[in-house]
Amino acid sequence: MELGHDYFMKQAIKQALLAFEDDEVPIGAVVVVDNQIIGKGYNQTKRLQDATAHAEMLALTSAFNHFNTTILDECTLYVTVEPCPMCAGALKWARLHQVVYGASEPKSGFSLYKPSLLHKKTEIVGGVLEQECKDLMQTFFEAKRD
Repeated sequence: MELGHDYFMKQAIKQALLAFEDDEVPIGAVVVVDNQIIGKGYNQTKRLQDATAHAEMLALTSAFNHFNTTILDECTLYVTVEPCPMCAGALKWARLHQVVYGASEPKSGFSLYKPSLLHKKTEIVGGVLEQECKDLMQTFFEAKRD
């Protein structure tokens, strides 16, 4: 049975909730191939004291280790928020087949850059469970302002 975008985005949201619980910006990601999650991650920049410890980067590292390779051209990344330029660069080098994201990031998302920062063969799907992903981010940042 083919699992759809909603199913895997919900798995990414579960990762984002782990970040939320750790007082990290609640972004989560999973890497999928053949209906199976082979990598996952959530933001851990504070925990690891590493500005590059974004959800996408950690999920990619897990997937690279799974296959013992640096090329993930048959894989799809699901991430709750549109990747930043740093993550988009890593995604380009990984040559992902597809990037699926929930909420857009109008201030610092990769789509602000032309030409695209992603690999030319990478398919992009945005807006999957967008409201759920947005709500999680808004809840997190509203609590920070109180």
